[in-house]
Amino acid sequence: MNERYSRQILFSGIGREGQEKIGNKHVLIIGAGALGSGNAEILTRAGVGKITIIDRDYVESSNLQRQQLYTEEDVSEKLPKAAAAEKRLRAINSDVEIRALVDDATPEVLEELISDVDVMIDATDNFETRMVINDISQKYNVPWIYGACVGSFGMSFSIIPGKTPCLNCLLRTIPLQGMTCDTGGIISPTVQMVISHQTAEALKILVEDWEAVRTSFVSFDLWRNQYTSLKMGKAKFAGCLSCGEDRTYPYLDRENMTKSTVLCGRDTVQIRPSNLGKISLERLATQLLSLGYKVKGNPYLLSVEMGSERMVIFQDGRALIHGTKDLIHAKTIYQRILG
Repeated sequence: MNERYSRQILFSGIGREGQEKIGNKHVLIIGAGALGSGNAEILTRAGVGKITIIDRDYVESSNLQRQQLYTEEDVSEKLPKAAAAEKRLRAINSDVEIRALVDDATPEVLEELISDVDVMIDATDNFETRMVINDISQKYNVPWIYGACVGSFGMSFSIIPGKTPCLNCLLRTIPLQGMTCDTGGIISPTVQMVISHQTAEALKILVEDWEAVRTSFVSFDLWRNQYTSLKMGKAKFAGCLSCGEDRTYPYLDRENMTKSTVLCGRDTVQIRPSNLGKISLERLATQLLSLGYKVKGNPYLLSVEMGSERMVIFQDGRALIHGTKDLIHAKTIYQRILG
């Protein structure tokens, strides 16, 4: 076996057999920001056979403080995070199959990806997507690892279909919604702590050491020196629509996915058209330049300057309108540019 994993093999929890299992497994990481990039790097270095990473955003300068895969060059080129992550991860370990998708983690997209996935890692920043991950997990019997952080506070929980409560169950007990916005800032050690919990649990699942998988909900505050571990067995709810006896997987219904939303902690609105389809960025750039707009782009996106506002358009027709939180105003801009 490859010498690069020798120290990992020496660890009794993994060993040679565990390393072989890791090398034959597939991890799906939803989000390529702080948690996603850190999880992806650790698991790539650990020798996971295949890693798929999906993210809808691009690299900005404010990311560099905590999102460890990215550089100032990525910011300058406005590279999508998934594309930048793919480039860096392949340079780290050429033995790992890396697949990167610049896309929104909608039910349709995740259902296309899930068939051979062994574990999903939550690295997103919004509960709409987390609830989709949760229903995908329950429907296809794939474990996933929840993680969130803000300021110096973080939390993590491993969700194993049929064994643990799901996220929908937890919402009846723990007020998780407060973790959706990073308006309180974030320090990098908090990110690293959550990543450590997530990747440790992922490795346990990948080597199939189910007895070692943590079944408690962990939260901590590094600044206030607090650490809490809560047993969650009683939180499982028989009437839960995601994991209960008469489950309907409500968050996989396309109608429950918002078409426009204010991105967490940012003066930015995302617009997602009802009928996603590839558009010609080159043709659109030519049209917008002829109308006097200032346009920059790469193979993945176009950035259009509009006074105090800026619109970033992706190949699938999604767009981020920066400089506003007004959904109606953002939709007006979208219609003006894309019709």
